[in-house]
Amino acid sequence: MTDTPAPGAGPEDEDLNARHKAKMAKKKAIRDKILSEKTETRGVMIVNTGAGKGKSTAAFGMALRCVGHGMKVGVVQFIKGAMDTAERDVLARFPDQVTFKAMGEGFTWETQDRERDIAAARRAFDVAREWLADPEYGMVILDEINVVLRYGYLPTEEVIEALEARPIHQHAVLTGRNALDEVIERADLVTEMKVVKHPFRAGIKAQAGVEF
Repeated sequence: MTDTPAPGAGPEDEDLNARHKAKMAKKKAIRDKILSEKTETRGVMIVNTGAGKGKSTAAFGMALRCVGHGMKVGVVQFIKGAMDTAERDVLARFPDQVTFKAMGEGFTWETQDRERDIAAARRAFDVAREWLADPEYGMVILDEINVVLRYGYLPTEEVIEALEARPIHQHAVLTGRNALDEVIERADLVTEMKVVKHPFRAGIKAQAGVEF
């Protein structure tokens, strides 16, 4: 691509283009310098939280990215599990790389049984802890564990201990609303999804391909 002005471009356009090019060149130099200083390679702890939609969806997107890199992924769902999901069906097509266990029994307002929820959370974490200690897994996704910790279904210290003891190369992804401060403090990457607008508020029910 050349810098030849488009037909009919006047001096003002040429000046604007020149200033834009100089600005982008300066920005690239800054970015290149920043990237050259990032030399550490290790697994990171990622937290997707907030009231907005997309926390689990973003985690599953990273799972597919790992599959593309030939990595092994473990997904354990702490709350969801009572219904089939498209994400589970898609990831099941890669049995050599992805282990997906939906171990929840539904949302807490559906079960209405605290002891049952605690027992389900314990079973799910026993599986997750095995994966977090297994160096073959490049990523472990603990879907909705933030909700579990918020309600006190598992000791926060126990979960954090397992996360911090995982293999150096392994990534861990924690999803769910209201992530605890202790979890956020130890995470390397925290994203808070914020609701700006949602079709549910306008009376539109959950849609295939959007919500599930």
